[in-house]
Amino acid sequence: MSITNFMSWVGGVDLFATTPGTTQPNVIVHVARAVTTPLGTAPSGLVFFQPDGNKPPLFAGFVCTDVNLGAYYGPKIFAGTPFENMPVLEAEIEITETEGLATATLKIEGFVIETTLSEFGPMEKIERTLGAPMPFTQQGVEAHARNVTLKINGEEIALSALPYSLEMGGSSVWSPGGTYTR
Repeated sequence: MSITNFMSWVGGVDLFATTPGTTQPNVIVHVARAVTTPLGTAPSGLVFFQPDGNKPPLFAGFVCTDVNLGAYYGPKIFAGTPFENMPVLEAEIEITETEGLATATLKIEGFVIETTLSEFGPMEKIERTLGAPMPFTQQGVEAHARNVTLKINGEEIALSALPYSLEMGGSSVWSPGGTYTR
């Protein structure tokens, strides 16, 4: 397979969830301490929060400490998905990991987003093929978290992480490293 676009990461915190009263996923915090692309390396990711499905999201977009690098993700990695044309939001991103705990703290205009993962299952090697569930391949290592908290501007948000599937991807995982390739 010839690779035309890629990104690799170190220190990934991923959360895909629903809040009470919603049936579709309306929470995404998908960030890493360092993301490398052909354009460079920076803390980066994707965030989305739409507590009311009848109103626009409170925030949605690719987040990065370098907005030029952040502009790579939509058209080069997420092309053909609902994320392809999301805006880039300049962000401060801090990821910490200690034995049994991984946290992501993001600051974007108007919001401080804090995600904490704990009670991890075993670390597993993953290899997700093209189209399962996104239009890129994914390799890496990850551990599913059984306990998740999300705070926005200091307020804890009630949520339910999506079911975990090794084949489809983690809804609440710590990923020390991996790659997406197209």
